[in-house]
Amino acid sequence: MEDREIGPELLERWALGYLGRYASSAENLRRVLMQRVRRHSRGSAPQASAQIDALVVRYQETGLLDDAAYAAGRVQSLQRRGESVKAMRARLAAKGVAASDIADALSELRSAAVDPDLAAACAFARRRRLGPYRRAAPDHARELGAFARAGFNRRVAEAVLACADIEAVEALARDGSG
Repeated sequence: MEDREIGPELLERWALGYLGRYASSAENLRRVLMQRVRRHSRGSAPQASAQIDALVVRYQETGLLDDAAYAAGRVQSLQRRGESVKAMRARLAAKGVAASDIADALSELRSAAVDPDLAAACAFARRRRLGPYRRAAPDHARELGAFARAGFNRRVAEAVLACADIEAVEALARDGSG
């Protein structure tokens, strides 16, 4: 692989290309761009690091990168997908989102939903075909294990598994009562 000069124009093209395809936190964009720099040029990583930092700051000032909005949107998406609050917190932290932005997004979720973990557990059961969604004979221990590995506590898992039918799970997700 040839060692080529990494300039601000190329970094900007990479950043806009990435942001055109994916939502990102500031730290995640910084990591992605540094990874591309290391892959394409061995010698200019320290120089490119300063350029990347300036680019990220500029994008934050213009509103192209907003970690709080990214966290809020990602939390909503993960909750619909069936991720536990614990898993959401870990995913956002791995993307470099500040703890305060994560806490704000999760508190916003808690104020909007009756019990976000309960609603997410219902979505998880549907996606993984657990509880009333199962096709095979019930295996309570295996299903509890799946909920536990996904980050749900036993109370939430038992509430979802205790539902007699799909309508009861939907009511549980909506109102927090079966």
